[in-house]
Amino acid sequence: MKKILYDLIIKNGTVLDPANGVNGAFDVAVTDGKIAAIHANLPEGAAHRAADASGCIVTPGLIDMHCHIFPEYPAREGSLPCVDPNTVLFRSGVTTAVDAGTVGWRDLPRFKSDVIDHCPARVLAFLNIASGGMVDMATEQETLEFHPEIVATVANGYADIVVGIKSAHYWVGKPFDERHPPFASVNAAVHAAELCGKRVMLDFQPTLPERTYAKMLLDVLRPGDIHGHMYAQQFPIIDNDGRVYEHCLRARERGVLFDLGHGAGSFWFRNAVPAIAQGFGPDVVSTDLHFANANGPVENLLHVMSKCIACGMTLEDTIFRATKRPAEIIGRPELGDLSVGSCADITIIKAVHGPTGYVDCGRARLDASMKLECIMTVRAGKIVYNPTGLTLHDWRDAPEAYRRPPGILPE
Repeated sequence: MKKILYDLIIKNGTVLDPANGVNGAFDVAVTDGKIAAIHANLPEGAAHRAADASGCIVTPGLIDMHCHIFPEYPAREGSLPCVDPNTVLFRSGVTTAVDAGTVGWRDLPRFKSDVIDHCPARVLAFLNIASGGMVDMATEQETLEFHPEIVATVANGYADIVVGIKSAHYWVGKPFDERHPPFASVNAAVHAAELCGKRVMLDFQPTLPERTYAKMLLDVLRPGDIHGHMYAQQFPIIDNDGRVYEHCLRARERGVLFDLGHGAGSFWFRNAVPAIAQGFGPDVVSTDLHFANANGPVENLLHVMSKCIACGMTLEDTIFRATKRPAEIIGRPELGDLSVGSCADITIIKAVHGPTGYVDCGRARLDASMKLECIMTVRAGKIVYNPTGLTLHDWRDAPEAYRRPPGILPE
C-alpha cells in the first residue's frame, strides 16, 4: 500500500513561476494548504487526489491589483456599480483581489463585515481619500471630504486589509478655484500615505494648464506610488513620432509605478501596442473590473492578460505582472509564487490557439491567435474552481455512491 504524503498533486503541467525562475515540466504537491513539493514525476498515488494538467500551464494564483468588488443591490445613485467577487474571481484564476478605492473610511468597516470576511478569495483594499469613496462619488469632488489624518488612522487600524491610499475622479474638466485646487485630492492622498507609510494609487485626468500629466508624474507622485490606467486615451504616452514621451520614461526612472487598470474607458491599442514595443509595459496587469465592463471589454483578468500578450508582451512577463509583481507592490511578498511552504494558491491555465480578436475601450479590434482560459483554481490548498473535472472520476468509473438514487442508504 502506497503511503499518502500529500492532499493534492497537480501532474504533467508546465509550471511557470517567474518569481522563482521556474519554467518547465514539474508536478506540484499540496499538503495542509501549503505548497509541499515541486518535482518531476511525483507518484500520483502519493496524494488523496491528483489533477492531470497535461497541456496546461500551472502558475501561482493570480492577483488582480485593481478591481471594484463592493456590490450593493440595488446600486445607489451616485455610486460605482461593483461586481460580486464570489462570482467572478475564481473562475478567472484570481485568488487575491485588491479593491481599488471603492470605499473610503466611512464604509471600510462595512466592506470588511459584508464582503471581505465572507469571501473565500483573499480581498485587500486601497482606501479612498474621500470619506464616501466611490460608494458616494460626490465626496470625491469636495476637498472638505478629504481628511488625511482620519484616513491614515483607519488605514493603520485595518493594516491587515489596507495596502494603500487611492485618489480618483477629482474635478475633471472644470475650472479650478480656491475650493478646488488642481491637485487637492492627490496631495491629500499623498499626505495620508506619508502618515501611514503606504503607497498612493492614482486615477487622474490632466485638465487645463494647471494640471498636466508630466507634473503629476514628475513632481506630485513619490517613488513607489502608482499611476493607474496608463494606456487611457487622455494620457500623452505616445508622441507624434510614435515614441514614448520622455516624461513617462523619466517617471519610471524615478520609481513611479504604472498599473494597466483596463476599465471601461482606460485601455487603447494606439497607446498600448507602440509603448509595449518600446519596452514601456505595465508594472502590473489589472482589470479595473466593475459592472460597466465585466461583460466587455474587460471580462476578467485572464482576458486582459491575453490582450496584453496580443499587444506584444510575453507569456512569462504577463504572468509575473499578475502574480509576484503586484504581491511585492501591495506589501505581501509571501504571495505570488509557488515556493515550498507558501500558501497553495494555484491557477491552472490553458493557452487556446486559434484565430481570435480583442477590443479596446475605443471599440477598435486587434486580431490575435491565442487566448488564456482558466481550467482549475486552488485557494489555500482547496480546489475552488474545476469546471472540467480534472480531479474527478469518469462517470463510468465513478464510485458506487454516484449510482445510488438520492435518499437510498447503503445496506
